Amino acid sequence: MPAASARERPSSAGLLSIGQVLARLSPEFPTLTSSKLRFLEVQGIVTPLRTESGYRKFTPDDLERLRLALTLQRDHYLPLVVIREYLEDVDAGRDPATPTAVPPPSIVPAPRRYRREELLVAAGAAPQLLNDAISTGVLVGSDSYNDQSVALLRALVALDRHGIEPRHVRALRQNAERDVALVESALAPLLRRTDAASLGRAGELATELAKRLEEVRAIFVRSALDRLLS
Repeated sequence: MPAASARERPSSAGLLSIGQVLARLSPEFPTLTSSKLRFLEVQGIVTPLRTESGYRKFTPDDLERLRLALTLQRDHYLPLVVIREYLEDVDAGRDPATPTAVPPPSIVPAPRRYRREELLVAAGAAPQLLNDAISTGVLVGSDSYNDQSVALLRALVALDRHGIEPRHVRALRQNAERDVALVESALAPLLRRTDAASLGRAGELATELAKRLEEVRAIFVRSALDRLLS
């Protein structure tokens, strides 16, 4: 899969435009753009043919070379200089081992988990309130709990001070599940696909739709409060 010079290549048969290369590679690499392809050319990963008008043309070998480079970059976290050196060894007829790299350790701490007693302390809740939240389905019982559970139990503590018990807010969880069903229905065409681009788009839209539903709910609550206090 050598990066041969333009004059050594076939003049037209089997050549691909930059748009055709994107169409071939985008299913595997959804974030790939024409700018990224041009950058890979500048970095010496591939050397496409140039037409008299200056348009890039890629051979099938170029396509496979790009696929390999992008795979090494995505799956092995390799810098382009290492990928280029590996491809140069292949071009020279050597049989180099596929380079690998260990991804750098994450600087994001692992999410904390709370045992029951730790959850009660973090949320400032009485054991009975937690029992009520679990028995009514407002909070799912577990051997350990996350930060979201702490935030929910804190909110229940604040509501309980005003006589609003977990059983009173059970309908809110049911409403949330209905909201998710609405979002799922709206995103059904995307969720039926399996490519990364569609699933990524579904995730973006899910967040946006949830935000809009929350805005609508907040408006309804404010309107009802205005009527109550007027």
